[in-house]
Amino acid sequence: MKLCHVRGMNRASCILLLVSSALLLVNAEAREPQTSPPPETQVRARALGIPFDGTPGPLNAITDVAGVTVGYSTIISGEGKLQVGKGPVRTGVTAILPRGESSFDDPTYAGVFSLNGNGEMTGTAWIEEGGFLEGPVVITNTHSVGVARDAIIQWRVSKAGPDPTGFSWSLPVVAETYDGYLNDINGFHVKPEHVVHALESARSGPVAEGSVGGGTGMVAYEFKAGMGTASRLVKGKSEPGGAAKEYTVGAIVQANCGRRAQLTIAGVPIGREIPEGAVFSRETGSIIIVVATDAPLLPHQLKRLARRASMGLARTGSTSGNGSGDLFIAFSTANAGVATPEKPLHSVQTIPNDRLDGIFNATVEAVEEAIVNSIVAGQTMTGADDHKIVALPHDRVRELLKKYGRAK
Repeated sequence: MKLCHVRGMNRASCILLLVSSALLLVNAEAREPQTSPPPETQVRARALGIPFDGTPGPLNAITDVAGVTVGYSTIISGEGKLQVGKGPVRTGVTAILPRGESSFDDPTYAGVFSLNGNGEMTGTAWIEEGGFLEGPVVITNTHSVGVARDAIIQWRVSKAGPDPTGFSWSLPVVAETYDGYLNDINGFHVKPEHVVHALESARSGPVAEGSVGGGTGMVAYEFKAGMGTASRLVKGKSEPGGAAKEYTVGAIVQANCGRRAQLTIAGVPIGREIPEGAVFSRETGSIIIVVATDAPLLPHQLKRLARRASMGLARTGSTSGNGSGDLFIAFSTANAGVATPEKPLHSVQTIPNDRLDGIFNATVEAVEEAIVNSIVAGQTMTGADDHKIVALPHDRVRELLKKYGRAK
């Protein structure tokens, strides 16, 4: 009955909680969601000859930051006319765990930034106040934030007892973008078992991109898009007599923003050159950006990092319209153990502000490439009411890079 050590919870309530948690996990196994396609089957931006600044990590993914894991639930079913509650369904869940399975036990320093607030990212008030990300970051569709938040709490309670202060409580971070053009968003097809599957399946290594997880039904610059990731290596300055320290910055995005004419890749006006297939009359999308680093940064410095995500987004052409929810979070996996209350004092490391320029540059570069990767990986999709979003034509991109003298 270890899980019953929650203030105000009697034995009967605890038993009910344990039973519901067990049923949640059993149901997740019985109705395992569709898994993501293997990353090796997907084309990435660099394969098109797109020139990017900076040096990527081995995987060119957020998982190049040691300890970070990513999991997906991808939900695709039905076709034809929209019938609320029946489909078609084109949605899912993405989970990013800063320290893998230890994410709840060992919070990370974090900072958040809202470029435009027509969106939702729960749990950010406590990050602003306390400076820590306590658990995963989960991303889904706009109308599934509540079920995702509640499922994370259930999952956390089912996995561990109360925290060192004696309480079992969570303020999960759940963010969203709107997939209602392709998905039966008011059918509430994201269930707790999908959230659990994304959390339980989170792994290091290559990360799937495009129409997977929370990005399944998403559209960027009126091309099919979704999830995208990238990373950069940063060489720090060496101390006298010592070797230079190398840091990693990684980004993952759920891209659902921008108008076609805005899309810019490596300085080339791709969107203006490929106007066919555009479907929207105004900006109504959003983007969630998660930045991870192993550089030892404090919360106020991570907030500065989250702000720099705006510049990576701007490089792809976005002006962050009124209808866009552009919400960013950055965390550092350094300084492990500094949130534990057992010790009255903790020693932490950090980088002086005067030495942050390389990390800022890496953030901008990784975010830009992650967004482009999300679009390059997108495949033409037809969803609710036979709405169709076309994929970015790779051959045309190659031709335009040559035309503008930007082919690598």
